[in-house]
Parts: sequence; C-alpha cells; structure tokens
Amino acid sequence: MPYQFVREDYERRMAWYTRARFGMFIHWGLYAVPARGEWVRSEERIPNEAYDPYMQEFNPEGCDMREWMSMAKAAGMRYVVLTAKHHDGFCLFDSACTDFKSTNTPSGRDFVREYVEAAREFGLKVGLYFSLIDWRHPDFPHYGDAHHPMRDNPACGNEGRDFGRYLDYLHNQVRELCTNYGRLDILWFDFSYDNLRGEAWRGAELVDMVRSLQPDVIIDNRLEVSGEGFGSLAECAPSPCHGDFVSPEQIIPPSGLRDAEGRPLIWESNFTMNNHWGYCAADHFFKPASMLVRKLVECVSKGGNMLLNVGPDARGRFPEESRRILSEIGRWMDRNGESVYGCGPSGLEKPDYGRITRRGDTLYFHILDNTVGAVPLTGLHHEDVLSIRRLADGSEVSVNRDWVYNNYPDVVFADLGPDPVLPDPVDTVLEVRVKPGAVPEWT
Repeated sequence: MPYQFVREDYERRMAWYTRARFGMFIHWGLYAVPARGEWVRSEERIPNEAYDPYMQEFNPEGCDMREWMSMAKAAGMRYVVLTAKHHDGFCLFDSACTDFKSTNTPSGRDFVREYVEAAREFGLKVGLYFSLIDWRHPDFPHYGDAHHPMRDNPACGNEGRDFGRYLDYLHNQVRELCTNYGRLDILWFDFSYDNLRGEAWRGAELVDMVRSLQPDVIIDNRLEVSGEGFGSLAECAPSPCHGDFVSPEQIIPPSGLRDAEGRPLIWESNFTMNNHWGYCAADHFFKPASMLVRKLVECVSKGGNMLLNVGPDARGRFPEESRRILSEIGRWMDRNGESVYGCGPSGLEKPDYGRITRRGDTLYFHILDNTVGAVPLTGLHHEDVLSIRRLADGSEVSVNRDWVYNNYPDVVFADLGPDPVLPDPVDTVLEVRVKPGAVPEWT
C-alpha cells in the first residue's frame, strides 16, 4: 500500500526524536586519505583514475566503533548518523551493487555493520546518511552538472548515460541498507538540487520501499529540498516523499519553525565542529565546547535538535580537538542534561542574560551572562513558583526580596549568593517548578 501521511502515526514516530534533542553526525570515507574535506573530488576536479587509488591506502586500523559510540554516549548524545555513502560513491558497507566499497580495501571491513552493532550496544539510536548523488557511477550526469568533478570536461559528455539505470542502482543500495543491518531509526538522504528533486529520484517509490522495510524510520527532508528549503510537510501538503524533519545546515533558525498553518515544525540544525564535514588536516578552526553547549541550548529553546559533526581521520580516529570538545560537552550534559532532553520552547520571552527551555511545568533558566544582583525570572509570578534549584547540584536557590527589588513587585528574583561570578561560566541552569497552567505552553 502506498505511503500516506497520517499525523497521529507521524507524531508517534517522532516522539523519541524530539526527546533526544542531541545527536552526532559522522562524515567518514575515502576522502579522509587526501584529508582536504569530503568535497575534495568536486572542488579539485579529481577524475576516477586519480581518486580510486586511495582505496589501497584505506586501512583504518585505529577505527574502533565501540570507542566512537562510547564518546558519543559520554558527550550526552542520544543518536548517531554515519555516512554509509557520500557523494564520491565510496561505500562503508558491503554493497553487492559496486566494487567501490570498504570491504574491497586492505581493511576488508564492513564499517556500517560494525557501527550499527556498536550503537545498539551503547543504547544509541541508529542513523545512516546516504547520498542521492554519486560522482563515480557512470550513469550519473557528468558534464554540465552543478557539482560533478567532470562538470567542465566536454570529453565527459552525457551521451549514453542512462539515469534510469542509475536510479535502479540508488534504490537497490537503499534496499540493502534497509534490509541487511537491522532496525534503522533515521535515514538521512542528501541532497536535492536543480531539477533533481522529489520524483526525479522516483521518490514516492523509494519511500514506499523504505517504509515497507523500516516502517518506523525517520527520514529527513532532502529528497525534496536541500538545506535551503523546508519541504512539502512545511507547506501542509505532504508529498509521498515528504521529510519528517527540516534540516537547516550550518545555521540555527532565527526563531522556531512553523508550517503554513502555524503548527510547530520538527527540525534539526546540523553543523560542523570546525569548517569541514570530512577530515581536513589543515582545519583547526574548532568551535569551543562552551559555544557548542550554548548552541545546543539555543536549538532546544527554539524547538529543535542539534546534530554535531565529527570527521574521523584516515586511521579511523577522532581528531584530538574533537575528543576534547566532546569530553567538555559531556561534563556539562552530565550535570545539566535534564534541561535538554525532552525539553522545548518555554512560552516565555527570551531573557537578556540567556535562554529558557521547558518540560511540562518545569522551566530551565539558562544563565549565560552575569547579572548585577539577583537574576530576574521574567514572566513568572511569586505565587506560581513552587521551587527554584540549581540543576547541577540540586541546591536550593532562594527568592531575594531585598528592598532594591521593591520597584518590581511582579518579578521573581533568584538569589545566586554573594559571588558575582556565575557558578558555571558556560551555562548556569536554574530548575524552576511552577504550578500547573501558570505558564501557557508554546504552541
């Protein structure tokens, strides 16, 4: 039976995802050997005969998927998405459709299988990224395409190329992933552009096949759009290949996203730790852990998830900078994760000093900047506040009723004590429990 959008089924399918809020993206493949990013083939116009030899160097003896998943878990992530195949066409799984795969390298390993087994062992939801485009397949458009490495080479014309045959290849590989690796929680397609959108991929047929094999899988919106669009679900006219969530890339939306009828949209901001997705040996411009913690909180406060990328090197190891950042994020999440998991917008105006997240009748005030004096919990009334605690250690925070606050009788001021420096300079979180119904839900 062809897939039909049913909102109740959709909301059930998405429930774990909106609770999780924080995931890890892993971009890894043959491009880790040249170590100039995952788009190196396109950017440098590298032909097959110059790129294929990297296969003989791909022997990542340092790759331990259990270690990778352990780091994701310790950082507070609840799901992971691994690139089963990127645009270069190289597969990290044992595809019967091609010889261009990890099992034909000196490693001889099916890394997707190792990954899904390790993720499940650590209790992480399993996601696979799959590129809709393939620069190595002979039937994918070459000359004149927007991105193909041979796009400017007239000798690589498109005469004799059969796009239908390419689509059979694409569908067969997706079938392999949906059949051979157990339950998948996320299937992250990438990406549509120009006239290659929706039904150009035989999208309805593809989704019907995926849903028949993985009925509860969550699919992103890039069968229809790329990072620049929202898709048909946002337009309240879901096509058969609608995305389950919007996927803004390298940006956090200025505010929460809504569909054409005003309902909140489910979205996930995906971005890099440095300036590349795949490993780039020269790129040491890493975002500090403190910034990434705050960006996670920003996403949640606007109703979104954050998918943070790591690009392992050719030996199969996370860069040292990434390890350090993940460890620091994990320390904060260990103390404050309750303000992230299962939380969303508060329904209150954003305070000058930080952000607010919410779960039910518990509000989490994220104090990012020092205030002079007690912290104003704007939007709350004294009679509605049941308790204020510092989330990291559960310690009680009192309400300051000193005379200096008499001019603001309708504002609750939380007293953090005599030290003008915040207990946690990254993000000090106050857990504020209020009476049921005291603060309207964000809808």
